[in-house]
Amino acid sequence: MLRRYIRIGSLSMAAAVALGAFGAHILESHLTPERLATWETAVQYHMIHAVALIIIALFADKLQELKKVLWSLRLLWAGTLIFSGSLYILCLSGIGVLGAITPIGGVAFILGWIMLFLAARSVRS
Repeated sequence: MLRRYIRIGSLSMAAAVALGAFGAHILESHLTPERLATWETAVQYHMIHAVALIIIALFADKLQELKKVLWSLRLLWAGTLIFSGSLYILCLSGIGVLGAITPIGGVAFILGWIMLFLAARSVRS
């Protein structure tokens, strides 16, 4: 199960790098500065949480609460899909209502980090 999140994190990081390059080299001339900043925010959160998935999965055996670790990973992955995904689609489509979905991804990020905190309260020696 944890190897799945290493794979997901790795592919997610590859996608984040590709989307960052796409934004910098192709979208730069097609988006307003505000939309380009939104794209960059999506890439930044995408990258941070892709790396987090990998690191958490690699060190999960150090934590006693594996179910909480798994929930942390699930929530961080869902947050990436919802938060960054909604911003990517917003920038490409211009559909403003997608901005209302983005905070759901932010809540998933927060909950994912809280679950990791709870999993780490009692660490194996």
